[in-house]
Amino acid sequence: MLILLPPSETKRTGGKRTPLDAAGLALPELAPQREAVVAALVALSADEDHAARVLKLGPKQRGEVAVNAVLRDAPTMAAIDRYTGVLFDALDAASVSAAGRRWLGAHVLVHSAPFGPVGALDPIPAYRLGAGTSLPGVPPLRRLWGADVTAALAALDPRFVLDLRSEAYLGLGPVPAGVASRYVRVVSEGADGAVRALNHFNKHAKGALVRRLAEDRPRIGSAAAFLTWADAAGLRVRESGAGELELFA
Repeated sequence: MLILLPPSETKRTGGKRTPLDAAGLALPELAPQREAVVAALVALSADEDHAARVLKLGPKQRGEVAVNAVLRDAPTMAAIDRYTGVLFDALDAASVSAAGRRWLGAHVLVHSAPFGPVGALDPIPAYRLGAGTSLPGVPPLRRLWGADVTAALAALDPRFVLDLRSEAYLGLGPVPAGVASRYVRVVSEGADGAVRALNHFNKHAKGALVRRLAEDRPRIGSAAAFLTWADAAGLRVRESGAGELELFA
């Protein structure tokens, strides 16, 4: 099973003094796209006012421009540790066992805007760039990443993909049409029986789901196998049609 996670806008600072290696990340065939986006971000950072407008930064966020300016030489840390926020706090990868972290490294890709999908344990620097940003010097991110990310995912030949990405990141590389996959929506059921999509708890539920998978480390090669595991784990998940699963929080 391959799990696709969205990134988070918030990130930890620091890391090891090992600079970014675009070709050393998962899906190395995406190195040219990574280099193009990094070059564009570094160039944009030469003009703080312009960068703040492009990146839609408020007065208290202008320090993010300096973060992008040093992308090539900045410290790096595992992607699963770099990101913070609701999803990644619920996952809490730092407290996962060594075996669980190895499982995350083998089964999880985090889909970033500047680097494309990267392995959970791939070392990346802190950065500021969202999926919807129109970045000067490169094509729109959907066009830059889309088809090439899909082709790179196809080359992995996964038996089953569990897609936990937000809709903004789906456009940066849809799962290949020929690969068995399910997109996960987090929902709740009201007293009236109506099912409603969740926002804040959406991220928490996804992080908790991935943590449970890392703890159990199941062998899953199909949607049916995932549903069987989820039921045994005490999770309520059901098929909802159109290649989607509903995860009840």
